[in-house]
Amino acid sequence: MRPIFPVVDSKRPVIKHQPFSVIVGQELLQAQALSCIRQDRVLFEQLSFTVRAGDILQVAGKNGAGKSSLLRLLAGLSAPDEGTLHYRSQPLSDVVDDYAANLCFIGHQSGIHEQLTALENLAFWRAAAGVPQPDDYALLAQLGLAGLEDIPCNMLSAGQQRRVSLARLWFTSCQVWILDEPFTALDQSAIAMLQQYFLQHLNRGGAIVLTTHQNLTLQYNSLTTLELAYRW
Repeated sequence: MRPIFPVVDSKRPVIKHQPFSVIVGQELLQAQALSCIRQDRVLFEQLSFTVRAGDILQVAGKNGAGKSSLLRLLAGLSAPDEGTLHYRSQPLSDVVDDYAANLCFIGHQSGIHEQLTALENLAFWRAAAGVPQPDDYALLAQLGLAGLEDIPCNMLSAGQQRRVSLARLWFTSCQVWILDEPFTALDQSAIAMLQQYFLQHLNRGGAIVLTTHQNLTLQYNSLTTLELAYRW
């Protein structure tokens, strides 16, 4: 399918977060009667929901139910076969630039350059986003990567690579996060840290859409689960 726009991963210093210029509860994403067909199989149809500032939406379902396909639709990487997407009550196709600037998408793959070090990957993401570079050593240490900053990422474990990938969340200024299996390869301490950071993002007025086979163990006041049924 033709993508709505190319998504560029995001942006932001490790210092204090500022509140977003919206109020919690404001509508951000609206999906209306979405349908998705892959290889002549209908993954889902007539799917409607709304994601507001402060919401976390967990997309659940068996393998092959269309979870990743739905996230790619929401990220603008593909277009629905039927239905519409709105961002802040406007057709997504009319506000592509605004949405892209406010979206951080991290897919199931790590999205890192394995020949580069953790520091070099972070420097690349910051430069692409025009974000100033504070102390990335401190950020990587916070993420459990102290002493591994200058090692090529292809020499890191899968869990360490995932931590490098997720480091973008700690400096992005984007309000909408779309995350495909962010807990993959992480140990329990890293999962707990990431969930706590989710809570901070939501409390600032951010919104999260994610897929995960792990249970969300923190109490999220605005958590909604969207279950996709596997269709033969």
